[in-house]
Amino acid sequence: MNYYADKMANLRAEATNAFRRLSAQSVGDTSALAELMEIVFSVEAGPNDRAQAARDLQFRIKTTWGGCAEDNIHLEEAGVFPLVKLNQTKRGYLVSIGRQINGCYASNWFDASAVMMRRLLESSIIEAFEARKLDGKIKDTKTGDFLQFTGLINAALAETGWNLPRNVKKEITELRDLGHRSAHNRYYLATKADIDKLTGTYRETVETFLHLANLL
Repeated sequence: MNYYADKMANLRAEATNAFRRLSAQSVGDTSALAELMEIVFSVEAGPNDRAQAARDLQFRIKTTWGGCAEDNIHLEEAGVFPLVKLNQTKRGYLVSIGRQINGCYASNWFDASAVMMRRLLESSIIEAFEARKLDGKIKDTKTGDFLQFTGLINAALAETGWNLPRNVKKEITELRDLGHRSAHNRYYLATKADIDKLTGTYRETVETFLHLANLL
């Protein structure tokens, strides 16, 4: 057993739990904190970079996050997608998206939650294609930009390099439509029931693509 490797793993787990207990200030603050944590515990970052990130992290915790007394962990964990899964990916931006999904859901901001659900699914699909060196299939041939959400889903369904679960193939268009309506239909207002009926399928779908991306 490597004592220092075990110590680092335990410290990272404690830092992750502390991060989850902090009340969100803003998306920018949350993302910055997650990025600093990732550098501090990265095996690829140099000693100087880790030391500077640790100093910056300590400063932010004592200043920006110093007044966070209320524990809002229930807003992060309860709801649409379990953050424990996103923490496993070691992608700070995915964790931040998940926090927003669950926080909006718990606050009854269902359209906002649905739009962020769309973003997490979109990001998961891109991660899967990139991990398998297939990202050229989801980029516009003229601009090099990633396809829009519908294009990403069509490409994921058509990809022969993997075999999506039957339920994912059947329900992914429903997930697409929920995101579309909340983002683009000015007359549509999502309800709790709209999200609840798709939560199980949504989790299965996102986790499928995260597995394909070797992030879970």
